Amino acid sequence: MPLTLTVLGTASPHPGPGRPCSGYLLSGGGAEVWLDAGPGTFAELQRHTDPARLTAIWISHLHADHSADLLCAAYAFAYGGMTPAAPIPVYAPQDCARRLAGFLGRADVDFLKGVFDFRALYDGLDVRHWNLRLTARAVAHDTEAYGLRAECQGSVLAYSGDSGPCPALTELAARADLFLCEADIDAHRDGEQVHLTPEDAGRAARAARVRELLIAHVGPTLTREEATARAAAVSGRPTGTAREGDTRTF
Repeated sequence: MPLTLTVLGTASPHPGPGRPCSGYLLSGGGAEVWLDAGPGTFAELQRHTDPARLTAIWISHLHADHSADLLCAAYAFAYGGMTPAAPIPVYAPQDCARRLAGFLGRADVDFLKGVFDFRALYDGLDVRHWNLRLTARAVAHDTEAYGLRAECQGSVLAYSGDSGPCPALTELAARADLFLCEADIDAHRDGEQVHLTPEDAGRAARAARVRELLIAHVGPTLTREEATARAAAVSGRPTGTAREGDTRTF
């Protein structure tokens, strides 16, 4: 089966009406994976699947606009009648379980083990769920952060998460069918390389020779249309805009 990507949210750094923060549903090879859990995405996820049937959850980094709806999921799974048949694997940076427990005022994380199976991300992690292969690459950000390469029977998705320009970003996107990439900022501030401009995203797509670039996570200093146009002018390949509710099969 081909890969299918459903856009749940793309907003940065906070949700807006009809526009949750970062989150996607990736389906393929018999697996369903929730990629990033930004505020508002758990509600949108329920439009497209039963969350209790998720194969895994993948959290690129622990900033709230990519992870806060894990709290909603924990409540739904533990108390809301969406109890999964087994704890759902959560691939996330090492501190994820402790932070979630701390938000709930708990010193230990054991109470989460009934619904989540936390598994630490690291550079080069390579796992399979059914026929879906997931590979993590550490990328440049102001906290521990990972991009994702997902492969299923010849189809490839690359996802930047939040990243500044770095070789790992181009490597994980190499010849991907779809490169889902942030374009958060209009320009770099002096010394900061923690996000991408549209031109950065376009250059990474061109260097990686991806088939298609999909722009997401556009910050408040840009419009989505402007960011996409600027990335397209550099990428030299088809370039689109990630919009809530859109589905891509490839």
